[in-house]
Amino acid sequence: MTVGALLRLCFVLFPRNPDDDTEVYMQLGRNLLHRGVYGFGDDSTVSPSLFRLPGYPIFLALMAEHIWLVAVVQCAVDLMGCLMLALFVRRYRSEKAGLAVLALSSICLFTANYAATALTESLSIFAVAAGIYCVGELLAQPRAFSFAGWLPRLLPTAAAAMLAIMLRPDGALLTISIGIALLVYGFRRAGFWSALRTSGLFTLLACLPLIPWTIRNAATFHVFQPLAPRHVNDPGERVNLGFYRWLRTWSVDFETTGAVFWRVGSQPLDMKDLPPRAFNSEAEWNQTAELVAAYNDGNDIDQRLDDRFASLAAARIRANPLGYYVWVPALRVSDMWLRPRTEGLAVNLDWWRWREHPGQSALALGFALLNLAYVALALVGVFHRPPLALLLATYFGLRCLLLATMENSEPRYTLEAFPILFVLGALTLSEWKKPSLGWLCEPPS
Repeated sequence: MTVGALLRLCFVLFPRNPDDDTEVYMQLGRNLLHRGVYGFGDDSTVSPSLFRLPGYPIFLALMAEHIWLVAVVQCAVDLMGCLMLALFVRRYRSEKAGLAVLALSSICLFTANYAATALTESLSIFAVAAGIYCVGELLAQPRAFSFAGWLPRLLPTAAAAMLAIMLRPDGALLTISIGIALLVYGFRRAGFWSALRTSGLFTLLACLPLIPWTIRNAATFHVFQPLAPRHVNDPGERVNLGFYRWLRTWSVDFETTGAVFWRVGSQPLDMKDLPPRAFNSEAEWNQTAELVAAYNDGNDIDQRLDDRFASLAAARIRANPLGYYVWVPALRVSDMWLRPRTEGLAVNLDWWRWREHPGQSALALGFALLNLAYVALALVGVFHRPPLALLLATYFGLRCLLLATMENSEPRYTLEAFPILFVLGALTLSEWKKPSLGWLCEPPS
């Protein structure tokens, strides 16, 4: 823990590059706190918005927008999550395994870096860790699925799910995963109706904060929006759905996100930034070049141009449906998991160009190997009969499925699943058992 605290202190004292999302969250929280309107605008007019959930903006507003204070609080919360994971594994496995979890999680450079950054990732990681710990404590009780006294037992678990769901729309995956786990484990222990009651009560509690948010969105925008929209848009704002679908036919890496996705609407695109997999033929290359030239004429995509991108995407999907629905999503998820996690650091994204920046390339390679070590340890740990295996597998699987549908590949989107890597990796380091996958639907002992 001491090493982990010192590591996070270094990131606080020498912070990473600022992110544009931080200012967005700060403005939302500032306007809500001082003007009573959750939205954007100047001193005279603030227009309401719904494209970000209010959890993190409120947190920043409570911290009075002091980034250093935000970083310190998040570092403390992150270390608390590391301790909760260690206590969970110690309860269900051994003291040695608990210490291994504590070591892997507290000295992880990737999560520690985001703990000192004013973004939602750190608190979201804590919510997942807290959810795993709370479910473990709940299932350790002999009367976990009895109706009497259900509120004190379920409230801590629901609180972790509430936090996750109010920070990011993908936080709902934690609620879904815990609900499924309680249903399956409860069915085996107490019968179907007791399990259904417990799972249903948990889900209801976890979703309570969404009720006023949904009512507010319905009253203000006349839409049913219980979370935040997928494409980060307010009602009435047009989304380039055709362009995004075209991106999903070939986009798999972080370079594409920086060179294409983030540029749309503000900067011109360069055909040289599109990889060979973006074209199936010379005729398609020419068609794509024509669309890119039309975009560059005003750095904007109108409805007509978006429809042309949609037609191109449809043709590519018809020509290779397996690529669109299987191979490209699989490559996209693999890139997010295995890429060197240098985003936000003063390291060139083109890490493979050794002659241009050998020092940065060596640093990026080191990060890649460290990340690969965490992934490899977790893969081996799958065969060690992990505790709450169904919960871990459900959350991890749902998260990967969600990432597969995204057009903007970003490694940070995998961080919320790192608590699972820590648990599985600790089992690899602390013990060895005969390989088996028969644990999937077994309740913890």
